[in-house]
Amino acid sequence: MGPLLAAAGEGLVRYLVYFQYVGTNFNGAAAVRGAQRAVGVQNYLEEAAEQLNSVKPIRFTLSSRTDAGVHALSNAAHVDIQRSQGRPPFSPEILAQALNTHLRHPAIRVLQAFRVPSDFHARYAATSRTYLYRLVTGCTCQNHLPVFERNLCWALPADCLDVAAMQEAAQHLLGTHDFSAFQSAGSPTPSSVRTLRHISVSPGLASPFVLSQESRRLQFWTLEFESQSFLYRQVRRMTAVLVAVGLRALKPVHVKEILESRDPLGKYQARVAPARGLFLKSVIYGNLGHPGTASYTLQGPQCGNCQ
Repeated sequence: MGPLLAAAGEGLVRYLVYFQYVGTNFNGAAAVRGAQRAVGVQNYLEEAAEQLNSVKPIRFTLSSRTDAGVHALSNAAHVDIQRSQGRPPFSPEILAQALNTHLRHPAIRVLQAFRVPSDFHARYAATSRTYLYRLVTGCTCQNHLPVFERNLCWALPADCLDVAAMQEAAQHLLGTHDFSAFQSAGSPTPSSVRTLRHISVSPGLASPFVLSQESRRLQFWTLEFESQSFLYRQVRRMTAVLVAVGLRALKPVHVKEILESRDPLGKYQARVAPARGLFLKSVIYGNLGHPGTASYTLQGPQCGNCQ
């Protein structure tokens, strides 16, 4: 165990916690403070953490503050826990189990926990974030989808998409650019330059919730985006523009023109895809393991005995 973790073991111990949720009924991932009736995923996580009897109140520092209605296959946060004198720190396995035991909302689940150094930060230490967006064609409106899918994808009023054109358009977004044209107001940032490392448009897996008589007309599609970080609503705005290309309202070259305009108020780039189709797929921390990998282990000399 490295010196940072050894020091933390004497009192305050920091953990990295991975968790997932269906975001339909939450006001986003972040906690809602005060007397408002809206609640975030963080509110329930911290409520569960209250049962751990930490000497100091436990606050979750989120990696990604997803919007209302957005889902997460795997989000992450760090927490500091100090047990009363003489009691050993929780093992990561016991911490994950205890949080799940005390969670009061069925749409949230803790996946895994790890001991991390005391200076680790769940937001700033992330080296990669991947989002995916689910679309479906062959359905005239959202209410005609199977009930199990209505809050998990965006139903487009079309029988098909020009996927080749969408893939061509997506290439204009790949790489390092000023993404001002795809940023929504409301979350100031020092720079709107981001590096989009991966973007893809591909057929999605057939939904197990679609009846056989419907499966012939419904086609699911998946858009995937990877970057170290994204601007506010950048993924949903890029999705809306790519969908416009798929519906042939725009040509692929128009996406390049929109990007270079740096204008977030244009006719097409001002549109935002619905939150219900967006999933935070993964958050990766360099040499730290994460759900979705084979091992779920922490690697590196500073963490040799910290599981």
